[in-house]
Amino acid sequence: MDNKPNPQNQGLSGKTVCVIGGASGIGLAIAAAAAREGARVFVTGTSETSVAAAREALGGTAQTGILDIRDRHAVASYCAHFKSLHALINCAGASFPHRELDPAMMADAIGINLLGVGYVCSAMYPALKAGRGSVVNFGSLTSFLGSASNPAYSAAKGGIVQLTKSLARMWGPDGIRVNAIAPGYVQTKMTAFRWKDEQQAQAIIDRTPLGRWAKVDDIVGPTLFLCSDAAEFVTGVTLPVDGGFLLT
Repeated sequence: MDNKPNPQNQGLSGKTVCVIGGASGIGLAIAAAAAREGARVFVTGTSETSVAAAREALGGTAQTGILDIRDRHAVASYCAHFKSLHALINCAGASFPHRELDPAMMADAIGINLLGVGYVCSAMYPALKAGRGSVVNFGSLTSFLGSASNPAYSAAKGGIVQLTKSLARMWGPDGIRVNAIAPGYVQTKMTAFRWKDEQQAQAIIDRTPLGRWAKVDDIVGPTLFLCSDAAEFVTGVTLPVDGGFLLT
Protein backbone atom coordinates (compact mmCIF):
# COMPACT_ATOMS: atom_id res chain seq x y z
CA MET A 1 0.00 0.00 0.00
CA ASP A 2 1.27 3.50 -0.86
CA ASN A 3 1.40 5.49 2.36
CA LYS A 4 2.73 8.68 0.82
CA PRO A 5 0.75 11.83 1.79
CA ASN A 6 -1.86 13.02 -0.65
CA PRO A 7 -0.47 16.27 -2.13
CA GLN A 8 -4.01 17.65 -2.22
CA ASN A 9 -4.45 17.16 1.53
CA GLN A 10 -1.99 18.52 4.06
CA GLY A 11 -3.21 16.26 6.87
CA LEU A 12 -4.53 19.03 9.10
CA SER A 13 -7.81 17.36 10.05
CA GLY A 14 -8.35 17.54 13.79
CA LYS A 15 -5.29 19.71 14.37
CA THR A 16 -5.25 23.14 16.01
CA VAL A 17 -4.07 25.95 13.75
CA CYS A 18 -3.66 29.60 14.74
CA VAL A 19 -3.33 32.24 12.03
CA ILE A 20 -2.12 35.53 13.46
CA GLY A 21 -3.24 38.25 11.07
CA GLY A 22 -5.69 35.88 9.45
CA ALA A 23 -8.61 38.28 9.15
CA SER A 24 -7.79 39.38 5.60
CA GLY A 25 -5.63 38.79 2.55
CA ILE A 26 -3.18 35.89 2.57
CA GLY A 27 -3.93 34.99 6.18
CA LEU A 28 -7.65 34.68 5.54
CA ALA A 29 -7.03 32.41 2.54
CA ILE A 30 -4.77 30.19 4.67
CA ALA A 31 -7.32 30.05 7.49
CA ALA A 32 -10.10 29.10 5.07
CA ALA A 33 -8.01 26.34 3.51
CA ALA A 34 -7.05 24.91 6.92
CA ALA A 35 -10.70 24.94 7.98
CA ARG A 36 -11.72 23.10 4.79
CA GLU A 37 -9.23 20.38 5.71
CA GLY A 38 -10.91 19.95 9.08
CA ALA A 39 -8.49 21.85 11.31
CA ARG A 40 -9.65 23.69 14.40
CA VAL A 41 -8.78 27.22 13.31
CA PHE A 42 -8.16 30.38 15.32
CA VAL A 43 -7.77 33.73 13.59
CA THR A 44 -6.75 37.17 14.85
CA GLY A 45 -7.31 40.62 13.40
CA THR A 46 -6.68 44.12 14.64
CA SER A 47 -10.24 45.45 14.90
CA GLU A 48 -13.81 44.32 15.42
CA THR A 49 -14.56 45.32 11.83
CA SER A 50 -11.83 43.06 10.45
CA VAL A 51 -12.67 40.06 12.62
CA ALA A 52 -16.39 40.44 11.89
CA ALA A 53 -15.62 40.36 8.16
CA ALA A 54 -13.44 37.29 8.72
CA ARG A 55 -16.21 35.52 10.65
CA GLU A 56 -18.58 36.13 7.77
CA ALA A 57 -16.04 35.01 5.16
CA LEU A 58 -15.17 31.86 7.10
CA GLY A 59 -18.80 31.01 7.79
CA GLY A 60 -18.28 30.09 11.41
CA THR A 61 -15.45 27.63 10.69
CA ALA A 62 -12.92 29.55 12.81
CA GLN A 63 -12.76 31.28 16.17
CA THR A 64 -11.76 34.92 15.88
CA GLY A 65 -10.15 37.40 18.24
CA ILE A 66 -8.72 40.91 18.26
CA LEU A 67 -4.98 41.15 18.87
CA ASP A 68 -2.38 43.90 18.49
CA ILE A 69 0.87 41.96 18.35
CA ARG A 70 2.86 45.06 19.30
CA ASP A 71 1.36 44.69 22.79
CA ARG A 72 3.35 41.89 24.43
CA HIS A 73 0.95 41.74 27.39
CA ALA A 74 -2.04 41.26 25.10
CA VAL A 75 -0.08 38.63 23.19
CA ALA A 76 0.74 36.75 26.39
CA SER A 77 -2.91 36.83 27.47
CA TYR A 78 -4.17 35.56 24.10
CA CYS A 79 -1.58 32.79 23.77
CA ALA A 80 -2.16 31.54 27.33
CA HIS A 81 -5.49 30.05 26.20
CA PHE A 82 -3.69 27.50 23.99
CA LYS A 83 -2.63 24.32 25.74
CA SER A 84 -1.47 22.47 22.62
CA LEU A 85 -0.88 23.89 19.15
CA HIS A 86 -0.02 22.09 15.93
CA ALA A 87 0.55 25.07 13.63
CA LEU A 88 1.25 28.75 14.27
CA ILE A 89 1.17 30.94 11.16
CA ASN A 90 2.43 34.49 11.69
CA CYS A 91 0.78 36.38 8.86
CA ALA A 92 0.29 39.83 10.44
CA GLY A 93 2.08 42.59 8.58
CA ALA A 94 1.98 46.25 7.67
CA SER A 95 4.03 48.65 5.62
CA PHE A 96 4.10 52.43 5.35
CA PRO A 97 5.56 53.29 1.92
CA HIS A 98 7.79 56.37 1.76
CA ARG A 99 7.14 57.16 5.45
CA GLU A 100 9.22 54.62 7.32
CA LEU A 101 12.07 56.93 8.28
CA ASP A 102 9.59 58.82 10.41
CA PRO A 103 10.33 57.51 13.93
CA ALA A 104 6.73 56.57 14.68
CA MET A 105 6.30 54.76 11.38
CA MET A 106 9.64 53.01 11.84
CA ALA A 107 8.59 51.82 15.30
CA ASP A 108 5.30 50.47 13.93
CA ALA A 109 6.96 48.73 10.97
CA ILE A 110 9.52 46.99 13.19
CA GLY A 111 6.97 46.36 15.93
CA ILE A 112 4.40 44.68 13.70
CA ASN A 113 6.67 42.86 11.27
CA LEU A 114 9.40 41.61 13.61
CA LEU A 115 9.02 42.27 17.33
CA GLY A 116 5.37 41.20 17.36
CA VAL A 117 6.25 37.96 15.61
CA GLY A 118 8.86 37.32 18.28
CA TYR A 119 6.35 38.05 21.05
CA VAL A 120 3.86 35.58 19.58
CA CYS A 121 6.44 32.84 19.06
CA SER A 122 7.73 33.23 22.60
CA ALA A 123 4.26 33.23 24.17
CA MET A 124 3.13 30.22 22.10
CA TYR A 125 6.21 28.14 22.92
CA PRO A 126 4.59 26.02 25.68
CA ALA A 127 1.63 25.13 23.44
CA LEU A 128 3.90 24.42 20.48
CA LYS A 129 6.08 22.17 22.63
CA ALA A 130 3.01 20.30 23.88
CA GLY A 131 1.77 19.79 20.32
CA ARG A 132 5.20 19.27 18.73
CA GLY A 133 4.00 22.03 16.47
CA SER A 134 5.18 23.91 13.43
CA VAL A 135 5.68 27.65 13.00
CA VAL A 136 5.46 29.46 9.67
CA ASN A 137 6.59 33.07 9.78
CA PHE A 138 6.13 35.48 6.90
CA GLY A 139 9.08 37.17 5.31
CA SER A 140 9.07 38.99 1.99
CA LEU A 141 11.12 39.56 -1.12
CA THR A 142 12.56 42.41 0.94
CA SER A 143 14.00 39.81 3.28
CA PHE A 144 16.62 39.52 0.52
CA LEU A 145 16.33 42.79 -1.41
CA GLY A 146 16.64 46.37 -0.19
CA SER A 147 13.60 48.63 -0.48
CA ALA A 148 13.83 52.35 -1.15
CA SER A 149 10.17 52.84 -0.28
CA ASN A 150 10.02 50.57 2.79
CA PRO A 151 13.39 50.53 4.60
CA ALA A 152 12.02 49.62 8.05
CA TYR A 153 9.70 46.95 6.65
CA SER A 154 12.65 45.52 4.72
CA ALA A 155 14.83 45.51 7.84
CA ALA A 156 12.09 43.73 9.79
CA LYS A 157 11.57 41.12 7.09
CA GLY A 158 15.31 40.49 6.94
CA GLY A 159 15.11 39.92 10.67
CA ILE A 160 12.37 37.34 10.14
CA VAL A 161 14.84 35.13 8.24
CA GLN A 162 17.30 35.19 11.15
CA LEU A 163 14.58 34.79 13.78
CA THR A 164 13.30 31.76 11.89
CA LYS A 165 16.75 30.17 11.68
CA SER A 166 17.49 30.88 15.33
CA LEU A 167 14.20 29.50 16.65
CA ALA A 168 14.61 26.43 14.45
CA ARG A 169 17.95 25.72 16.14
CA MET A 170 16.64 26.55 19.61
CA TRP A 171 13.40 24.56 19.42
CA GLY A 172 14.40 21.63 17.23
CA PRO A 173 15.13 19.42 20.26
CA ASP A 174 11.54 20.03 21.40
CA GLY A 175 10.18 18.72 18.11
CA ILE A 176 9.12 22.19 16.96
CA ARG A 177 9.83 23.12 13.35
CA VAL A 178 10.18 26.79 12.38
CA ASN A 179 10.12 27.91 8.76
CA ALA A 180 9.13 31.00 6.80
CA ILE A 181 7.46 31.92 3.54
CA ALA A 182 8.73 34.86 1.49
CA PRO A 183 5.89 35.78 -0.87
CA GLY A 184 6.52 37.52 -4.13
CA TYR A 185 4.29 40.34 -5.30
CA VAL A 186 0.77 39.29 -4.33
CA GLN A 187 -2.41 41.16 -5.21
CA THR A 188 -3.68 42.21 -1.77
CA LYS A 189 -4.98 45.39 -0.21
CA MET A 190 -1.49 46.17 1.13
CA THR A 191 0.07 46.09 -2.35
CA ALA A 192 -2.78 47.86 -4.16
CA PHE A 193 -0.73 51.03 -4.62
CA ARG A 194 1.58 48.97 -6.86
CA TRP A 195 -0.74 46.64 -8.78
CA LYS A 196 -3.22 49.41 -9.52
CA ASP A 197 -0.42 51.43 -11.11
CA GLU A 198 -0.14 50.02 -14.63
CA GLN A 199 3.53 50.93 -15.03
CA GLN A 200 4.63 49.47 -11.68
CA ALA A 201 2.48 46.38 -12.12
CA GLN A 202 3.92 45.65 -15.56
CA ALA A 203 7.50 46.16 -14.41
CA ILE A 204 6.97 43.44 -11.79
CA ILE A 205 5.40 41.11 -14.36
CA ASP A 206 8.33 41.71 -16.73
CA ARG A 207 10.85 40.67 -14.06
CA THR A 208 8.90 37.59 -12.93
CA PRO A 209 9.75 34.48 -15.00
CA LEU A 210 6.25 33.05 -14.50
CA GLY A 211 4.89 36.27 -15.97
CA ARG A 212 2.24 37.41 -13.50
CA TRP A 213 1.49 38.68 -10.02
CA ALA A 214 0.70 36.07 -7.38
CA LYS A 215 -2.82 35.46 -6.14
CA VAL A 216 -3.38 34.82 -2.44
CA ASP A 217 -4.14 31.17 -3.21
CA ASP A 218 -0.61 30.76 -4.60
CA ILE A 219 0.73 31.22 -1.07
CA VAL A 220 -1.69 28.82 0.65
CA GLY A 221 -0.32 25.48 -0.54
CA PRO A 222 3.34 26.13 0.33
CA THR A 223 2.34 27.47 3.76
CA LEU A 224 0.19 24.47 4.65
CA PHE A 225 2.87 22.13 3.31
CA LEU A 226 5.36 23.56 5.80
CA CYS A 227 2.80 22.96 8.57
CA SER A 228 2.19 19.38 7.52
CA ASP A 229 3.77 16.02 8.27
CA ALA A 230 4.98 15.96 4.67
CA ALA A 231 7.55 18.59 5.76
CA GLU A 232 8.48 16.86 9.02
CA PHE A 233 12.23 17.07 8.26
CA VAL A 234 12.17 20.70 7.05
CA THR A 235 13.15 23.44 9.49
CA GLY A 236 14.97 26.77 9.41
CA VAL A 237 14.05 27.41 5.78
CA THR A 238 12.73 30.62 4.23
CA LEU A 239 10.92 29.55 1.07
CA PRO A 240 10.41 32.20 -1.64
CA VAL A 241 7.05 31.84 -3.37
CA ASP A 242 7.68 34.49 -5.95
CA GLY A 243 7.27 33.11 -9.47
CA GLY A 244 11.04 33.33 -9.88
CA PHE A 245 11.34 37.07 -9.16
CA LEU A 246 14.54 36.60 -7.12
CA LEU A 247 16.24 34.76 -9.99
CA THR A 248 16.79 37.93 -11.98
